[in-house]
Amino acid sequence: MYALIAGLGTGLSLIVVIGAQNALVLRQGVLRQQVPAIVAICAGSDALLIALGVGGVGAALTAWPAALTAVRWVGAAFLVGYGVLAARRVLRPAALQLGGAASAAIVTCLALTWLNPHVYLDTVLLLGTASTGFGGDRWWFGAGAMAGSVLWFTALGFGARWLSGTFTRPSAWRVLDAAVAVVVTATGISLVV
Repeated sequence: MYALIAGLGTGLSLIVVIGAQNALVLRQGVLRQQVPAIVAICAGSDALLIALGVGGVGAALTAWPAALTAVRWVGAAFLVGYGVLAARRVLRPAALQLGGAASAAIVTCLALTWLNPHVYLDTVLLLGTASTGFGGDRWWFGAGAMAGSVLWFTALGFGARWLSGTFTRPSAWRVLDAAVAVVVTATGISLVV
């Protein structure tokens, strides 16, 4: 039971931070568009990556530095590009718009999940490494971390609708996009500096 609770707490501490993925889930939740699919992609991807980390893939990845370097550069370019798009939205604010292509939100979600090196760092490497401290209970630790991911993305995606009144004002989107632009761009730059 201790390993499960520790996994839940550790998983939540890594996932509950402002970033591009959480901002997308929040945005889609406020718009009430593709929320089940977005939540499922985020939580399911985390669960898969956590399982890989607990299973020992993190140790194998660190033994292949060329792969880590490639992921770092591709991820950095993607994050900086996403940060520039968020900054552009700050400069060209618009009121909350309903509609939009479901496929665009899903593709963006997949990209923010699978092209972001920090997702691998948090799930495969950090949670995978932390799980080794629980020996035979490491899978319980992993299950707790997976539960944290499911709880967080479900709460963020489906709970965001209560913020829809706030986000009908362009200024609210500007604040969110400004924070995302700063955090995501800084993260991308930090990967290559």
